[in-house]
Amino acid sequence: MASEMMTVRQALNEATRAIEAIGPTPRLDAELLMAHALGLSREAMLLGHMDAPAPAGFDALLARRLGHEPIAYIIGHRAFWTIDLAVAPGVLIPRPDSETLIEAAIDHFGEGAPGDILDLGVGSGALLLAALSEWPMARGLGIDASPGAVAIAQDNADRLDLADRVEIRIGDWAEGVDRMFDLVLCNPPYVESIATLAREVADHEPASALYAGPDGLDDYRRLAPMLPRLIAPGGMAAIEIGADQAAAVLALFADEGLAGTVRQDLGGRDRCIVLTR
Repeated sequence: MASEMMTVRQALNEATRAIEAIGPTPRLDAELLMAHALGLSREAMLLGHMDAPAPAGFDALLARRLGHEPIAYIIGHRAFWTIDLAVAPGVLIPRPDSETLIEAAIDHFGEGAPGDILDLGVGSGALLLAALSEWPMARGLGIDASPGAVAIAQDNADRLDLADRVEIRIGDWAEGVDRMFDLVLCNPPYVESIATLAREVADHEPASALYAGPDGLDDYRRLAPMLPRLIAPGGMAAIEIGADQAAAVLALFADEGLAGTVRQDLGGRDRCIVLTR
């Protein structure tokens, strides 16, 4: 597609038709790619640049999307809760479903606030940095086994002016962590190793952040014995789960003396186990 011969409007229409074959949101995808190519926000593009010449770089971005590369990796960022995060290959792309964990924490603390927050498997920093933005007096610790993820999370903390309230470090879940936290957040890998995922996920997002053994429960088995020593009295943990895993994960936590409840996401799917002390 020679988009440089078209206006932005014309190129968007052509790109939308092309993306329809591979994705559920073709127009949105096309607009995000075009805005990125123009160096503008999507809103600014739609309001004032639709009849401008399409930028030459748009074709290359479109080709990447047609190769099933996720939009977030192409444009380099993703909105989550009230913040915008840099993302790149090597970290899981934040999903709106994960905001269920932040909502559960807000409901738990009500008019109060957590003082110390732990995020196990911090990834891009989505959960931890969203929580710190919600509670400006809180401090946080984020741990991840991936040096690349730690670097991206630290960069996000710096960009969001949260670095003075957070420590992000390499680690193996909560090994070596010897104190309690008011709020523990965790979105572990929970996909069965034989599961078939969309190409956008399977071909591009890190397998280490997705797969967790034949039944998808391997990391919950590791986490369950750690959680009782991590949750402070009056505190809580919010642990993300797959939509059909609630009973199995609750049983693992119950074996460690932790009773939990299930919280659903906006789509009505089981998404979060809430554990309280």
